[in-house]
Amino acid sequence: MGRYASWYGGVLILVEPLVVLKSIVKEYGDKGRSVRVLDGINLEIGSEILAILGPSGCGKSTLLRIIAGVEKPTSGEVIYRAVDKNRPQIGFVFQSPSLVPWLTVLENVALPLRARGMPKREAEEHARRYLSLVGLQEFEDFYPDELSGGMRQRVNLARALSIGPEILLMDEPFSQLDPLTAENLRAELLDIWLSGLAPIKSIVLVTHDVIEAVYIADRIAILTSRPARVAAVVNVNLPRPRNRLSPDFTKLVDLIYEYVS
Repeated sequence: MGRYASWYGGVLILVEPLVVLKSIVKEYGDKGRSVRVLDGINLEIGSEILAILGPSGCGKSTLLRIIAGVEKPTSGEVIYRAVDKNRPQIGFVFQSPSLVPWLTVLENVALPLRARGMPKREAEEHARRYLSLVGLQEFEDFYPDELSGGMRQRVNLARALSIGPEILLMDEPFSQLDPLTAENLRAELLDIWLSGLAPIKSIVLVTHDVIEAVYIADRIAILTSRPARVAAVVNVNLPRPRNRLSPDFTKLVDLIYEYVS
């Protein structure tokens, strides 16, 4: 695995890949009735925010699950890190908050830590740190059905962060929120990323929203319709904070639409 060039804050640097996808193919069904969803995906993921963009049903979420290791490709290989091939810690934020309704907010965030054998008191103290990071430290004793949709998604994010992931996978995490709440959560995600308060080295965000991808990502991988291939990988060479009304932002959005249309 080599290094590749990418833009960060308007500066071109060399990036060492954390994950390499080599010729990933995914088919569902048997030989007589199989459907090919992914068709030879080659992609490198480095210390960056990578957006995966493509039409509905093209296999974006399937690709994310393959990166997470919860689904196996039909053929191809997922290689983790440049030297150490062991799988890194991976956090996953789903489209809908997958919280346990009979557990409190604190218990939900501590759940993966308790599942790994961490003592209850230590797990809860760890969970409180990440609840504070997403602004929910005052709601630790609430239950999920007592929270708004945006607050539940913050709990979902805090739980994913609680395990100290090197890679954070996000499957359209803002798509079911109202525009204002989604905008606030995008800003909070960028604050967490830029502050370095969490040990995340890479964020992979699946989205169908071109403007969201350009606003958040360092690079955008654009998939074709099913069976999906990588149509292009576009560097977002815009400094943060990004101005959606700037000519450069608009020009890049128009370029991305050319690829996805």
